[in-house]
Amino acid sequence: MGKQLGFHIDSRYCSGCKTCQVACKDRADLKVGQLWRRVYMYEDGGWFKVGAAWRSSVASYWVGISCNHCENPKCVDICPTGAMQKREEDGVVMVNTDLCVGCRSCAMACPYDAPQYNPDTGKMGKCDACSDRRAEGKRPVCVDACPFQLITFGPMDELEKTKGGTPWVKGMADPRLTRPSLLINPATGAARSPQEGKGNQ
Repeated sequence: MGKQLGFHIDSRYCSGCKTCQVACKDRADLKVGQLWRRVYMYEDGGWFKVGAAWRSSVASYWVGISCNHCENPKCVDICPTGAMQKREEDGVVMVNTDLCVGCRSCAMACPYDAPQYNPDTGKMGKCDACSDRRAEGKRPVCVDACPFQLITFGPMDELEKTKGGTPWVKGMADPRLTRPSLLINPATGAARSPQEGKGNQ
């Protein structure tokens, strides 16, 4: 298998403008209610006592995610027709619409809500990391659209070395479920591991 490709998100500076979400929706011509990339706002922290004083650690932050092209994709495991496929050359998870029957098993299995049902076609769709654009030497549209250039797409081993980050912040599924090809530089106040998050809930 070739190098696993994935996304890096620098959540520290994300303003929640949703330009990436809109660009993805426009490129894929998605209907109302369908989003292949979504920008979520999460909240964390609370009040804690220090001596006789109460202090706040309340924080909110934005996280934009799409399909994470997981190392162990549950959508691929559960698909009854083999329509969900993980490519050998780059690890990107694709939908073969010729095989898809629109049963939505993949949507129920995915902890990131990545597969989306298209009522017009009766098929599933999802982020394919803009495979058509990348075949032309271009970057995924979300990467180009971000006004602060906070989204990077590339080989996961290189992203880990050059960007760092974590595959989990509070509000997301435990990465041990699917091993997502995603790294996030978490915003201030965002928990950095599922274990840390359990202590903050």
